[in-house]
Amino acid sequence: MNRDTTISISKGIAIILMVIAHAEAPGWLCKFIFEFHMPLFFITAGYFFSLKYLNDEATFVKKRIKGLYWPMVKWSVFFLIIHNWMFDIGILNERFGNEAGGVTHPYSWHQMQQNLWNIVTAMGGYDAFLCGAFWFFRGLFVASILYLIIYKVMDDTLPKKVGKAIPYLICILLLLLCGWKTYEGLKVINLVQGGYRDMMGCFFFGCGFIFRQFVENYRKWMAKYYLSITMTLLCGVVVFLFSKYLTANMNWRSTYTQFLSLPLPALLGFLMTYNISMWINGHESRFKRFLVYTGDHTLFIFIFHIVAYKVVSLIKIWYYGLDIHQIGCHMVIHEYSQQDWFWVLYTMAGVGIPLSFDLLKDWIKARRASSGSQTH
Repeated sequence: MNRDTTISISKGIAIILMVIAHAEAPGWLCKFIFEFHMPLFFITAGYFFSLKYLNDEATFVKKRIKGLYWPMVKWSVFFLIIHNWMFDIGILNERFGNEAGGVTHPYSWHQMQQNLWNIVTAMGGYDAFLCGAFWFFRGLFVASILYLIIYKVMDDTLPKKVGKAIPYLICILLLLLCGWKTYEGLKVINLVQGGYRDMMGCFFFGCGFIFRQFVENYRKWMAKYYLSITMTLLCGVVVFLFSKYLTANMNWRSTYTQFLSLPLPALLGFLMTYNISMWINGHESRFKRFLVYTGDHTLFIFIFHIVAYKVVSLIKIWYYGLDIHQIGCHMVIHEYSQQDWFWVLYTMAGVGIPLSFDLLKDWIKARRASSGSQTH
């Protein structure tokens, strides 16, 4: 029996959208993507949450450590070690930085030590210009464990007759807490960046778990072609209108208005993506296989897409005759970014290069396994 790859396709679409947005695609497109692409990752993670972990917390936490904490720490330390070397070879410099004009600097020995401590103890301290998407690892790590804790506390304390309502109560609770937090400008002081992303991530994680309970009925409804097309287009239009008039995303500095503007387009963006993914899943093609593989191998893209952009930055510098130091721009070269189509090349590199390394890694593993079995 073939597995349903709809969620893998959804994740593949989401990671490609992330790379497009980070590549400084046209402003309207970036705003549209930011409305839902990161919430989509939390929703798809929550989709696979199982109540069996209420009585097996250790296994769940171990999986989160292995799948989120350890990769984040390992690669953050790697980029920490090479940070100053990136200045020596010209990949980073103190002249060109982000769109706001901020730049990065070489680390002193003390700063390197402090960043190491932040990485290990708080899942922070990562290189902002080379690891700009690493906040997601902490966000999902905290969100998923927080969801487990809240669910277990409610399950143990609330009357059994309200047990089925717990997933909804958790989402309501998280929305209320996030609303309070943003309205008053409060921070969770022991979470890097104040905890907004982590708490909203927990809300979307819970939404994914709820969606799983109704997914079979939803798929039956969407089996009607006209209904699927109408629903998908309607979701897309609403997300676009929000992106144009009530822009919101999972920015850690979100205002109260941005908080209010986020849940609806984020959830509709997920449904839009899921509907498209169901259609792709039902038609065998190379494109489907590519999206499935991409969705099942998002880790390397999260880690290396910014570094992969540098290859295209070199081409852009040559094409326009720009200062070679512009390779240090974060995340891509800003000059002409809203007039040209280099964002397409950036996207191809940001997805293709990390996946190529992933394929190479899998090939080496397969070769080792093959040689090992032949030896025995």
